[in-house]
Amino acid sequence: MRSPSLIVPLVAAALALACVKEVSSEERLEREISAGPAGAPVKAEDLAKISCADAADSLAKARASERDETARLMAYMDLYTSIHKKVTTLEDAMARDPDIRYQDGTRNVVDAHATCVQQQADVRFELESFVRELVQVPIVEEVKGGTTVPVARLDFNTLRLAIETLAPDDKDALLVKVASAEKKIENEPADGKTPVRRKKGSR
Repeated sequence: MRSPSLIVPLVAAALALACVKEVSSEERLEREISAGPAGAPVKAEDLAKISCADAADSLAKARASERDETARLMAYMDLYTSIHKKVTTLEDAMARDPDIRYQDGTRNVVDAHATCVQQQADVRFELESFVRELVQVPIVEEVKGGTTVPVARLDFNTLRLAIETLAPDDKDALLVKVASAEKKIENEPADGKTPVRRKKGSR
């Protein structure tokens, strides 16, 4: 029988292996650039693997109006974050090796950077427009038990995360509006009925 002291490390190792997931070449490159020494050049063939050409499909999913709005917002955020990381990776690499911008053999890297920058701007515009729409009308009305009651249009924590991700100049004002809407929902009775206040001294 194995000693209990050996079981814990074995279980921990098994859990660690179970949590390992395949890392894409782009994610591996991002880690290498962020962890590597300042000024270390990155191979052009590695940079050439980064592309934003598939962003259109992900953007179409985020636009799908039949999905609930929390899912749509998450799809926009995931796409925006992914493209932003690619732009940062390419720009960091080109900052370390400025010749990448001018060499004939790295033209595809420069083109990929330009595409990602444009995609990032386009997705940010749509994401921010959607966020502002949700902040403007964060509550909708539903009928419960024959009574119309206000309900949250989406998960407010997800909306806060989107605002923090975008970090617009009026971020604080947007967050205040979300908090106000959340407070209104919390103060609303579940059945939509106004609670009856008893007079002092009555039982």
